[in-house]
Amino acid sequence: MRFIMPIILIGISVTVFIMFSNPFYKDITQLRTQVASYDQALSNSKALEEERDKLTTKDNAIDPENKRKLEKLLPENIDNIRLILEIGEIAAPYGMVLKDVKYNTAIDTKSDAAKTAVVLGGGISQVSNKDYGVWDLGFSTVGTYNNFLNFTRDLEKNLRIVDISSVEFSSINTASGSSSITPSYKYDFKIKTYWLKN
Repeated sequence: MRFIMPIILIGISVTVFIMFSNPFYKDITQLRTQVASYDQALSNSKALEEERDKLTTKDNAIDPENKRKLEKLLPENIDNIRLILEIGEIAAPYGMVLKDVKYNTAIDTKSDAAKTAVVLGGGISQVSNKDYGVWDLGFSTVGTYNNFLNFTRDLEKNLRIVDISSVEFSSINTASGSSSITPSYKYDFKIKTYWLKN
């Protein structure tokens, strides 16, 4: 009889533990797991902040003039109007005026639909899953062959990356039939330029 009472007390203790203490223990275990995950997130956040600070320091160390050149070399948007004006400035010293400029004006660079080529008014804008986009531009101009060579040479030297896809030549009639006048030609250009996606 004297052994029965301690066994009953032990049974009651185990039952109380299982019914009342065990749920609290499970809650504590879950809270410890959450604390561990928060600590990991905090550690990751600190590591990201340190990396951000390193990159900011490197970015600030770049000469502002070089940074401007890099932004012009591969801009963060298409910046089509500025590109057209730059090409016009390159052509102007040779008396060549840009005409029939064709490019796409309705492109949403953030939408999924923009991941395929879009054609509008003869211009094609190509956007893919790459880190950069490709933008096609077409225009025509008139000039002598020597001026054409000089223009294309200066276009190649321009800081903005421009690839000439194709050039079509066609002769134009001059007002005078004199052979002393250097003949001029019409040139239809198709070029590609690139921009960095955000």
